[in-house]
Amino acid sequence: MKNRVITISCEFGSGGRTIGKKVAEKLGIPCYDNELLQKIAAESGFSENYIKDAGEYAPGGFLVSAFSHASRSGNPNNADYLWKIQYNIITELAEKGPCVIVGRCADYILRDKADCLRVFIHADMQFRAERIVKEYGEREQSPEQRLRDKDKRRAAYHRFYTDMKWGRAQNYDLTLNSGTIGIDRCADIICGLYE
Repeated sequence: MKNRVITISCEFGSGGRTIGKKVAEKLGIPCYDNELLQKIAAESGFSENYIKDAGEYAPGGFLVSAFSHASRSGNPNNADYLWKIQYNIITELAEKGPCVIVGRCADYILRDKADCLRVFIHADMQFRAERIVKEYGEREQSPEQRLRDKDKRRAAYHRFYTDMKWGRAQNYDLTLNSGTIGIDRCADIICGLYE
């Protein structure tokens, strides 16, 4: 029997990471979010900050656009190297046992490899803007612009490595609006589907 894994993809500020942690806690299974970055850093030798930033850039962004030419010419680059490590770690975690994995294209990586519930968390701009100011103290630019920039980078990264549209309902088993449903209720719904 395959292990039951939940992947959570999310718009920035929608509470996806918080929901993932709540789901894992309620189900008594591990949640891999920052822990995933630590594992990738340990295996790759790159810093966690570098990996976090590289995971949000794709063609058009300064990191991967510099790497794209090398990648297409058949020579592996840092982005390709990190993708391979990330792919292997996520696959190993899913094979190891039930867990929640937040972000990092886990929905795509595990599409055929695990009994996987793929979830996408979203919310309207006002809910997310208020949340990032409250939770993260985001103030250096307008919260709305910060949200648009982060979402644009996440979508480009996801499209580059998966050739799938990030956030498109057809690519997930479940999409939830945390702004209208609430973070705790989203976690309850996911747990209900898992059990």
